[in-house]
Amino acid sequence: MKVALQVTCLGDALFPDVGKATVRLLRRLGVEVDFPEAQTCCGQPMINSGYLDEAVPAVRSFVRAFEGYDAIVTPSGSCAGAARHQHAMVARRAGDEGLADAVAVTGPRTHELSEFLVDVLGVTDVGASFPHAVTYHPTCHSLRMLGVGDRPLQLLREVRDIDLRELPGATECCGFGGTFAVKNSDTSIAMGADKARHVRDTGAQVLVAGDASCLMHVGGMLGRQRAGVRTMHLAEVLASTEGLAVEGSGAGSAPKHTEEPV
Repeated sequence: MKVALQVTCLGDALFPDVGKATVRLLRRLGVEVDFPEAQTCCGQPMINSGYLDEAVPAVRSFVRAFEGYDAIVTPSGSCAGAARHQHAMVARRAGDEGLADAVAVTGPRTHELSEFLVDVLGVTDVGASFPHAVTYHPTCHSLRMLGVGDRPLQLLREVRDIDLRELPGATECCGFGGTFAVKNSDTSIAMGADKARHVRDTGAQVLVAGDASCLMHVGGMLGRQRAGVRTMHLAEVLASTEGLAVEGSGAGSAPKHTEEPV
C-alpha cells in the first residue's frame, strides 16, 4: 500500500511533533509512508468561510500532490472532512469536470488517522504505553462530518497503563471553529471555558484530541488558568511506547519524556 501523510497547515507551522508522531506510529505498524513536499493547504479555511472560488487552486494542488497514492492519512478530522466532503462541492461549483474526477479519487482515499488504523489496517492495539490520566475530546468535524465515532477511544483503551477518564459534555463543541473564534470571540471563549471546566473536573493530566486546532484553543485556556493539564494529539499518545513517550504539545504539568527519533 502506497500511503501519503497530509500533515496539515497547522501541523506544519505550529505542531510538527504531531506529524512526526504519525509517521513514527505508521512505520511501527509496518506502513511505508511518504511526505509529498508539494502539498499545501487543503482549502478548508476558504471553504468554511464561503470563499469556494478562492479554494479552487488549493483543491487542485491537493489532488496533484496526492495523486497516485492508495491512501492519504491526516492527523486531523477537519482536514480529512474537507478532502472527503468539501472538495467535491468546490469542483462542482467551478464546473471543472477534470477536477471533479480527480477529487472523486482522492476524497475517498483520505482518512483521518484513527479511521485508517481501525478501518484500513484493522488494528486497535498499536503497542502504545502511556501511564497517565487522560481524557478525550471528540472534535466536531471528526464526530459530525466524518462519523469517526468511538474509533479514537477504541485505540486509547488498548494503550498500556493509561487511565482513561470520561469527559463530561464530550460531544459539545470546544468553541474554536476556525474563523468562528475570531468572528464570534465572546461565544468562542464561553464555549472554550465550559470545555476547560469539564476537562478539569476529570482530574486528568492530559487532554487528548484528534485535531491540533481544538487542542490549541482549549489548551490555551487551560494554560492561562494554570490548570496543570497538558494537551496532546492522539497521534502523540499512540506513538508513545514504554520508556519512550512523546512530550505533549501544550502547556501543562504532565510528565515529560524523551522523543523517539523518526
